Amino acid sequence: MRYFILTVLLVFSQITTALAREGEPPETDWLSLMPESDRKALEDMPEITHDTPELPGGFESKGGLKQKDSNLPAVMHSTRTVPAMNGKTIRLGGYPVPLESNSKGNFTEFFLVPYPGACIHVPPPPPNQIVLVRFPKGVPLPDIYEPYWVIGLMKIEKVDNDLAEASYAIDAIKVRKVEETDL
Repeated sequence: MRYFILTVLLVFSQITTALAREGEPPETDWLSLMPESDRKALEDMPEITHDTPELPGGFESKGGLKQKDSNLPAVMHSTRTVPAMNGKTIRLGGYPVPLESNSKGNFTEFFLVPYPGACIHVPPPPPNQIVLVRFPKGVPLPDIYEPYWVIGLMKIEKVDNDLAEASYAIDAIKVRKVEETDL
């Protein structure tokens, strides 16, 4: 499982390193949200296996993305952050986990995660790899398997709700699907 997580993070980063649209900041890599010690621990983590593709703790169950398995290495529970990220305007690519919608059915709050299906597979990303996105304008999120760019002000902010624990939040000024032209 550690190879899967590292591979997905690195591949997503490589695929999405295309030039930003005019006026957008350069892409922020998910691994830059982890302190160096966490990145090293993730690389050195033993292989994680599970008997079924979907275990308790998925998107539909109470607890959702929250870490429940005490047998996981500590890095999979890490809330440690990178202080330099606080107050920085970034562009982060990832996959949405819908939370709150407005009267038009557009999502004004969602979690952004580094790989698709993070909300229904275990183990979920560590809290320092889950970002709460606030976007008052709202955005339709018809498919959690479609990647999105989120542009906005990053904050170190501990978020803990019924679905997940996150170490960061973004006040988004723009949310858009990753398009083929971005690649």
